[in-house]
Amino acid sequence: MIENEGDATDSPYLVGLNLSGRRVVVVGGGTVAQRRLPLLISSGARVHMITRAATPAVEAMASFGQITMELREYADGDLDGAWYAIACTDEAGTNAAIVAEAERSRIFCVRADIARDGTAVTPASAEYDGLTLGLLAGGDHRRSAAVRNAVVEAMHSGLIADSTDTPHTGVALVGGGPGDPDLITVRGRKLLAYADVVVTDRLAPPELIAELGPHVEVIDASKIPYGRAMAQEAINQALIDHAKAGKFVVRLKGGDPYVFGRGYEELEALAAEGVPVTVVPGITSAISVPSAAGVPVTHRGVTHEFVVVSGHVAPDHPDSLVDWNALAKLKGTIVLLMAVERIEKFATVLIDGGRPASTPVLVVQEGTMRTQREVRADLATVAEKVKAEGIRPPAIVIIGTVAGFSADSR
Repeated sequence: MIENEGDATDSPYLVGLNLSGRRVVVVGGGTVAQRRLPLLISSGARVHMITRAATPAVEAMASFGQITMELREYADGDLDGAWYAIACTDEAGTNAAIVAEAERSRIFCVRADIARDGTAVTPASAEYDGLTLGLLAGGDHRRSAAVRNAVVEAMHSGLIADSTDTPHTGVALVGGGPGDPDLITVRGRKLLAYADVVVTDRLAPPELIAELGPHVEVIDASKIPYGRAMAQEAINQALIDHAKAGKFVVRLKGGDPYVFGRGYEELEALAAEGVPVTVVPGITSAISVPSAAGVPVTHRGVTHEFVVVSGHVAPDHPDSLVDWNALAKLKGTIVLLMAVERIEKFATVLIDGGRPASTPVLVVQEGTMRTQREVRADLATVAEKVKAEGIRPPAIVIIGTVAGFSADSR
């Protein structure tokens, strides 16, 4: 895609270069080079840099062998053997000399400070599902980047579709994130746009379901605490049946499919039937919800570990697999999921195991959502406060020193 400005002589010819295994010379190791290098490296180019100084990120690329680098001034002849060059020093005269050498040697060269004076222009580019998108706007990099971003977003949302796209098959286990629809991954949102059938539950962001086309069949597989629930075997069978019928099925879950989400059970069932499965990780509420409440689960000098524990069964339940005495002796952060209804039992077992009753506790209901609520307490008072405030699932319980942090406490 090209957005032309000026007369025809100013219109660049957009082309894709195969630089794999070919020498590319970059002169200048500042922030411009830092932005250009990752795509050159991923293209397989043999990148050689000449610079008097480099940013720490560029130095790291050289240290890891991703590029070669010489710390010195540019000299005429440095482009020998190159297929492509980038002049991105902070000296106009040096950049002009690089372009001049490139023209003599018939090497296409980008001049970063004055784009029109080079023989090549770097487009605003993006990768999308096997496509490489490039856009030029006559040197107006902000404009080209803005339009590029809009196009990519439209493709992710399904507003722009590739009509020749090979139909997706099988099942995608997609983590929808902690609740805010903007926190689903880019890949997860893209696969939703291709779905024929979506099997969802109550913790998946409902706004994502509202975005689906009218042709998409939505199956509610909610498991309501102490209420009705669709049996896991029935969910597995629905995924298998629709996939075998030639439909592309997205199993949309809250959080991450593999964090207390039974995602691997579903994968096993699908694999046993020969159904191809794609797993798309999601942002787990165990980390994101504390973050949304201003609490880090780890903090230098305070806690070096955090443990995520299911509160689905009580500590004294015969099905419990948690060593609560060992957990109580840890000094780090404990994050409890699905624990609100049994919070008194969890607080008691931790105190009995050695955790101080004064240990800070933060309970966050409907984290990342507009309806987010927070209750601060300690182990001795958390059960009483949760009951008094009427806190209900979904809620996350954070236990430990960091639970006492707030935006104005550090």
